[in-house]
Amino acid sequence: MTRAARRLGVAQSALSQAIAQLESELGVALLTRAPRGVGLTRAGEAFSAKARTALAAEAEAMQTAQSVLRSADRTIAVGFIGPPPERTAPALFAALTDACPDARVSFQELTFPRGHSTTWLADVDVAFCQAPSAEPGLCVQPVRVEPRAVMARADHPLACAAELEVADVLDEIFIGYHPEVQTEWAGLHSLDDHRGGPPTELTSERALTPMEMLAIMSSEQAIATVPLIDARLAQQALPDIVALRLRDARPAVLALVWHEDSRSPLLDVLVTTARDADGI
Repeated sequence: MTRAARRLGVAQSALSQAIAQLESELGVALLTRAPRGVGLTRAGEAFSAKARTALAAEAEAMQTAQSVLRSADRTIAVGFIGPPPERTAPALFAALTDACPDARVSFQELTFPRGHSTTWLADVDVAFCQAPSAEPGLCVQPVRVEPRAVMARADHPLACAAELEVADVLDEIFIGYHPEVQTEWAGLHSLDDHRGGPPTELTSERALTPMEMLAIMSSEQAIATVPLIDARLAQQALPDIVALRLRDARPAVLALVWHEDSRSPLLDVLVTTARDADGI
């Protein structure tokens, strides 16, 4: 209850009162209350499933309406995770401007992927980021394949190396991610695909955004693996961060990601440009 109230930005007492009012209106108990916490009753489980479906439908309807409005205005909203796309894929968006001189591109920083794509892509037409977990209705167009690199503080014991191998870092302390972040996506930042599972040690602080990840790294001797271009741009901006290429790590795929319900005609142009320009 405390965590839920914090996420909603309300007092815990106000949240408890709202739940009690909802239970009164429905005439059923939704939660079981115990000294160690709360759980869902059978009625609560049924109500929660239907409520989540209703909220997802509402979010999808709003997303579609906003996309149609942007379409009429010749605007495409591009989300990104990490450095802005103007730095990581400048040729792609320059090509879009050349193809559609009247197009307007607005960029918006996103949190790490969490939940369904209708949630984390709700405010944009398309995102440019490391490819997330596959799901029905999610479309992915690879743009470039990028080596992975370790990001660490400049005083980290690994920082003196010119390059590293995966075996050199598997047992290090890695940045922890917010529990809502997609497990597979977060795992690419801690080499779970090479280790076969999560690291033995993660930071107690959990990141939901790249800035939070860098803040944790600046205060703890923890590392993360990211696309090499992201690591090098971070190193340029932050002198206390180093980028160390991983010679034998599987590469990261930077891609355009969108939900099939996105209606922007500029999206078709952008995707076609990325598809036709291999390694743009």
